[in-house]
Amino acid sequence: MFEGVIWAIFAGLMLGLYALPEKFTKGFKYENTWSLFFLLTMFVVPIIASTTLIKGFGEVFGSMPSDILLKMALASFLWGTGVMMWGKAINHIGLSLGFSLFIGTIILIGSLLPFLVDGLPPRNALLMILTGLVVVLVGIIANGKAGLIREKDEKNTNEAEEQQSGGSMTLGILIAISGGLLATGFSYANAVGRPFLHEASQKAGNADWITAVAVMFPIFISGGIAMTAYFAWQLSKKQAWGNFKTASFGKNLYLIFIMAVFHYAASALFAFAAFKLGSMGNTVGYAIFNTASVATAIISGIITKEWVQASTKAKRYLYFGLTCMVVGIVIVAFGNSLG
Repeated sequence: MFEGVIWAIFAGLMLGLYALPEKFTKGFKYENTWSLFFLLTMFVVPIIASTTLIKGFGEVFGSMPSDILLKMALASFLWGTGVMMWGKAINHIGLSLGFSLFIGTIILIGSLLPFLVDGLPPRNALLMILTGLVVVLVGIIANGKAGLIREKDEKNTNEAEEQQSGGSMTLGILIAISGGLLATGFSYANAVGRPFLHEASQKAGNADWITAVAVMFPIFISGGIAMTAYFAWQLSKKQAWGNFKTASFGKNLYLIFIMAVFHYAASALFAFAAFKLGSMGNTVGYAIFNTASVATAIISGIITKEWVQASTKAKRYLYFGLTCMVVGIVIVAFGNSLG
């Protein structure tokens, strides 16, 4: 179990940092940055990783039952839509709050979905896990409150007026929560597809950790379909295709490729952590993974001065919310040990 917890935390650190390079791109609109990111992380990186690392790639996926593939594809399409909304939420409300609300929602719902596939744990373990998730919920509410207070604080500064042109805090919060609900499809797809893909991967002579790469392939490809359609439409609607012709394209491509690799690797490491955590790995690993990413994103947001105009009251809510989320995950992990 300890190894699984460490991998889940490490995966969360990578996910919490993945969007940071986006702050340093130049000459790109929102649509340029995120369309290129999703193209790389949903298609280029997983295709290269899967075809390179998985022995018997064709046999593993060619023997996959159609009902499992369909369930994974539909759930992953919803996940892709949710992640797309997440990027939009970050544009409205910033990195730290966008992560807190989006991933907090994922923790609450996504941690429970695997029970539909794997079954319920013993009663004492279930009660402890649910208690931990309630504490996480308190943290999510506190983070949302922190964001609303920050918005009010910033309205009195010139910098805030510029930031407000990027979008509404309330709208951003709604997008983040709605996207989080849809993105829980990732947890369900992983729970449904892992058993078969693990067995097929083992038969082909692959190591245990390769199963994580195999699981990510149909999830990312299916999820990428939603994002490709949306951003192709947005690039045309806002006449942003020409923005790819910039002197900063090389630098931007490098930064966005780093984002893509971190995002993909974080998801694959989570799948491996869930395997190491055992029977309740999809639930507990998902919660630990996402909470670690929230903590990392909040710290990154503070370092990059997203909260420099916020009042002490707003920061207190933010820190209280983060503390609740961490404490909640400790309780969830303890509940897993009871199981």
